[in-house]
Amino acid sequence: MTGLAFERTGTGPPLVLLHGIGSSRRVWSPVIDALAEHFDVIAVDLPGFGESPPLDPEVEPHPAALADEVAGFLDALGIIAPAVAGNSLGGWVALELAEVRPTASLVLISPAGLWPWGTPTYNRLSLRATRWLAYHWAEPVSRLVNHKFGRALVMRQVIGRPFRMNPELAREMVWDMAAGPGFDATLEASRNRHYLAQPGPEVPITVAFGTRDLLLRRRSRHVEQLPLGARLELLPGCGHVPMSDDPRAVADLIMATARRVPTVV
Repeated sequence: MTGLAFERTGTGPPLVLLHGIGSSRRVWSPVIDALAEHFDVIAVDLPGFGESPPLDPEVEPHPAALADEVAGFLDALGIIAPAVAGNSLGGWVALELAEVRPTASLVLISPAGLWPWGTPTYNRLSLRATRWLAYHWAEPVSRLVNHKFGRALVMRQVIGRPFRMNPELAREMVWDMAAGPGFDATLEASRNRHYLAQPGPEVPITVAFGTRDLLLRRRSRHVEQLPLGARLELLPGCGHVPMSDDPRAVADLIMATARRVPTVV
């Protein structure tokens, strides 16, 4: 038993996908098929989200602790040096993971943690408001996103092109935000923290932000904190969670980074 819920498909070198706070592995569904043509894709529910149980109550669920749990999960599966792609909190966890175990490459899509001190107030309040709305009004909101204008209203902060979004995925995102038992503890655990891990210089890193990302503003994009050699990309027309905005661009970004030749040091 691995302890974490996951979906595995495809053949090739291993690729691990990590979602953001209040989300689940299902958020990667728009790109899974394209990636599975080239990789052994393992989409994971982080502790306390999706179908994965929270960490033990005595363990503070900050990103490094979540990364330790993912590391143990990969060890249990016998996965060595996978490529890793993470969105939002998943990007922060990916960075922490790369410090504690071998990693072939990192793709950080709208990664959290790239701020100089703790989580900016705007980010925390926005996430708490989204959680409150989903928790208290999940049923009517999940019906609202069946319609294009409903998705535009509800998903605008994290989805750049909500009209393109599959209604089923929109409903899943609402319920994942409402139901994740690890949300409050994880958000609080990251409140006074920021990214500190330093993957080795041989690990290819790409960080990407959507041009319509309304959650991570300027104070949340201190990419200079990343190791030298990290590449910065923009995803035109995409939001904070861009997988449904432009599945092809996201899949190509992940594949291009995974194929980069590591630097010899």
